[in-house]
Amino acid sequence: MAGRRVGNIRRNDDSQQHADLTARLLRASTPAEAAAVLFDEMPWLEKRGASVHWSTHWPEQIRSYPERRGPGNVEALAVEFLHDVRAGLGSESMRLLHDDGDSTIAVLHCALDCPEVDESIRTRLGELLRLQRMQESVVRLEGAEKLQRSLYAIADMAGSDLEMPDMLRGLHRIVADLMYAENFYIALYDRECDSIRFLYFMDVVDATLPVEGDSIPLSRIEHGLTWHLIRDRRPLMGSTAEMRRQVSGPLRLHGADSSDWLGVPMMREGEVQGVVVVQSYTGQRHYTTAEMSLLAFVAEHILTALERKRGRAELEQRVVERTQQLETANQELRREVSERERGERLQAALYRIAALASFDESSASFYRHVHAIVGELLDARNFYIALRSPDGTSVMFPYAADQSAREWPARSSGRGLTEYVLRTGRPQLVDHARAKALLAEGEIDSSLMDDATRVWLGAPLLGMEGSIGVVALQSYDDATIYNERDAELLTFVSYQIASSLQRRHAAELLRQANAELEVRVEERTLELREQIRVREQIEAQLQHQVMHDALTRLPNRVYLRDRIERAIARVRRDVGDGFGLLYIDVDRFKVVNDSLGHRAGDEMLLEVSRRLASCVREPDTVARLAGDEFVLLLEHVVQPEDSCKVAQRVLEALEQPMQVAGRELRISASIGIALAGSDCESADRILHDADAALYRAKSTGRNRFVLFDEAMHRTAMGVLDMEQALRSALTRDEFLPYFQPIVRLDDERIVGYEALLRWRHPQRGILGPPDFLKVAEDSGLIEEIDWRQFRLALEAARELVQDGSFITLNVSPRLFAHNDFDQRLIAMTREVDFDPRRLRLEVTEGTLLGDPQTVAATLHRLRDAHIESALDDFGTGYSSLGHVHHFPLKMIKIDRSFITPFAAGVAPRSSAVIEAILALGHALGAEIVAEGIETQYQREVLQAMGCVYGQGFLFSRPAPAGHWLAALRK
Repeated sequence: MAGRRVGNIRRNDDSQQHADLTARLLRASTPAEAAAVLFDEMPWLEKRGASVHWSTHWPEQIRSYPERRGPGNVEALAVEFLHDVRAGLGSESMRLLHDDGDSTIAVLHCALDCPEVDESIRTRLGELLRLQRMQESVVRLEGAEKLQRSLYAIADMAGSDLEMPDMLRGLHRIVADLMYAENFYIALYDRECDSIRFLYFMDVVDATLPVEGDSIPLSRIEHGLTWHLIRDRRPLMGSTAEMRRQVSGPLRLHGADSSDWLGVPMMREGEVQGVVVVQSYTGQRHYTTAEMSLLAFVAEHILTALERKRGRAELEQRVVERTQQLETANQELRREVSERERGERLQAALYRIAALASFDESSASFYRHVHAIVGELLDARNFYIALRSPDGTSVMFPYAADQSAREWPARSSGRGLTEYVLRTGRPQLVDHARAKALLAEGEIDSSLMDDATRVWLGAPLLGMEGSIGVVALQSYDDATIYNERDAELLTFVSYQIASSLQRRHAAELLRQANAELEVRVEERTLELREQIRVREQIEAQLQHQVMHDALTRLPNRVYLRDRIERAIARVRRDVGDGFGLLYIDVDRFKVVNDSLGHRAGDEMLLEVSRRLASCVREPDTVARLAGDEFVLLLEHVVQPEDSCKVAQRVLEALEQPMQVAGRELRISASIGIALAGSDCESADRILHDADAALYRAKSTGRNRFVLFDEAMHRTAMGVLDMEQALRSALTRDEFLPYFQPIVRLDDERIVGYEALLRWRHPQRGILGPPDFLKVAEDSGLIEEIDWRQFRLALEAARELVQDGSFITLNVSPRLFAHNDFDQRLIAMTREVDFDPRRLRLEVTEGTLLGDPQTVAATLHRLRDAHIESALDDFGTGYSSLGHVHHFPLKMIKIDRSFITPFAAGVAPRSSAVIEAILALGHALGAEIVAEGIETQYQREVLQAMGCVYGQGFLFSRPAPAGHWLAALRK
């Protein structure tokens, strides 16, 4: 029983103690007071060196109870302990009292083992920490609101009408609301001058205040706090000793030493623009890092406000200056407007005076209008115009308006003011004083002066040969006084008056001249009509000559093209229509010209033109293009048979005998026919098609007609492609020489080689002359190809002929038309270092007979240079055996056409020709070579007939020089 009472007593005591603890905890208003309750509740904690540490911004701003209790690194140990607790680890020397999971933390630290802490203490400590955090948030928000108001105030002042000193004092008050700023200054930095200017300076201790607005070189405050603030570009805060550790160099004080100093640079785009500084001399106030950040932030807005204020001041100054400029410009503009209006009035007056010269009115009306116009510019109540007589002996007054109403008769030239202006040729402004001076100088006569005149103004009327008159104004009262500007104005007007007077005079002269001219024009018109009639006849004759052939009177090429173009336009409109073109060439006309003369040729062409005209209908056209070429344009021809019938009639008409130069001649013609429909491209195209058909008719035997078809077009295009390919082959060097040996028939020993042209075609391979030679000759490329072949052959055969053999080159007849052919060939042998004694040139009978004298002379010159000649394909041309001895020939080559018959047995006719050639060769001392030997039988027959040399496939086919060099080396 007694035990239960004791237990109850103890429980009652515990309850009473817990109630007392709770009451004390509730009375605690701060974490420090709650920590004190903990130490009162557990007094032995102090003996263990325990301490409580808490913060609402852990691990910063950590506070302790008791103050300065615990080891020096207790805060670091508390931070490490919290990290371990949150990681699930524990510590014997630390107890976690509160953790909100963020930054509000409280811990108990003991030197020895830490006991458990009552939950109510821990709970109350957490409540007080949360309350402290809320209070700090309220304070922080109040500070932010205060800062915001300050920034708004700074911005308002920047845009206000406050003067700069008032605004700077306002900035000081704003900063003082945010922090202790009894001592405060603002300075701007000039980078170019390296100086500062104190805009505002307030200091209660420092007596050496700088003059606001003065620029101070930085060198005067070198190593001072402001100097370091600008040079280091970062804030400085603390006592002088503390700031010595912050600056980048030595520190020298300028002015009074403060107990605490805070300065920030005003930055813009990384460059220092100025500084803002606050300082304290009391020693009781210390600036914090938060205040430094706050001042730096405010400094940016102060700089912005200063810049805006300065910009506004500059703008206002510019506005004032611009206003002054505009005022000056306005005054100048008003003056210019006045001058322009005066000029416009003057210009309008001048235009009106100029226009008067064009009006058909009397002189009196003209002068009245001039007076009225001048009166709009000047006071012209007294106005007159004087004109000098043509001989200059008198002065006339054709118009005068004067208040005195006196008469103005003509007078002899004297010494009046009018005559004075005429003499000087300059405007004159004469008042009484000037009149007296002129009288004294003898320039004017007093008898010609009007005493009532106060001012007289006159200007000369200047013509091409001097003054022709005067326009004058005068005033009889003092109210109307003329000046120099009036004189200048009257002078301008006088120019136009003089011009109008001269134009009226010229117009009068022109009217008189026109009257005389009309009479002359009428006479000349009759003459010109006759000349025009004659000229039209001449032009018609010239037009006919331009469009017609002078010999045959037939339409020429120009007329024909016009008719073809019209026919093409017609068939394009009517697709069912068509027309035909017959291109006619008289066969062997050159023979008639060369044998009977050009006069006989003209007679024959006239007869041909008459016969052609008889073969066509009325709408058709017969034209002569050139020489013996005629064209028939057959209108409305659709079927080829119609054109062929006309062509047949032409052939039959031309076959009839004709008398030319006393001889009876029979001629023929070749005709090319081309038909055109709606698809005809142009006159050139159908003429080309007809010409191509004519070429086919001439090449197939003459005295016939050929109708053009697409095959001919393709052939023509093929020839064109071949020509372009040949040009490319010359550019790309695709030609090369092949060599075929010339051998002795008895032992087949090689005595020489014939160089043969080959074309290494990029697609078709090796081509021989038959594949391209005709196109080369027609296009004129044969000469360039020959010269290229000569050089290649000489270079390739240089080593080939070292055994004493020779090579032969085939020469085109065109080359002999050049007088320097032999010189050029000889020069080429020197260039390639080829022995000319090993060279022979092969020419055809046609070449020899083309121009025998020129060819013979060239061959003789070549022989003198040791280059011999050979006659190729002998027996196929028109030459006789008797002509051959006129040429210096070293070799004669019998054409293969005489050798081929021996393949089938003995050919008597060939044998006779070969024997004759052999006899001729022996007589001339020339070597005879038989070409085209392909069988052993041909070789034996030729040997039996006495032929020594031969050439043909029996011995070898043509091959490059390398082939024969390799054979020689073997």
